[in-house]
Amino acid sequence: MKQLLIVISLVLLSACATTQQSLYQELGGASKVSDIVDNFITEIERDDIMLSYFRGSDIARFREKLNEHLCSLTGGGCEYTGDTMAEVHTGMNLNESDFNHGVDLFINAMTDAGVPHPLQNKVLAVMAPTRDEMLYIK
Repeated sequence: MKQLLIVISLVLLSACATTQQSLYQELGGASKVSDIVDNFITEIERDDIMLSYFRGSDIARFREKLNEHLCSLTGGGCEYTGDTMAEVHTGMNLNESDFNHGVDLFINAMTDAGVPHPLQNKVLAVMAPTRDEMLYIK
């Protein structure tokens, strides 16, 4: 009888245990991250303000590195192999208004990819520390 109680207790405990998912997994993995990145590129292409910052850019590399960076930041197990945010944004002299506009476009991209708002907030929270590496770099 004691062994039966132990087995039942273990079964109940294992049923109650939750597996901690990474933000990457919550988003839906590589497919959803790719959708977000593709949507963001589309948002940029439609926006004269942001598009001016990307003239002459290698969009295929941007797509690859943003996928990598977003995967890394959200716990997807990817290693970001691109340049630092400061290196990427040197010479752009982004101001806060343009930065915030870019964030709005990124939110649109996540919305278009079907990412719920609470999850969008989590993504923005892990991306926020890179903000200071992007602003006012001449």
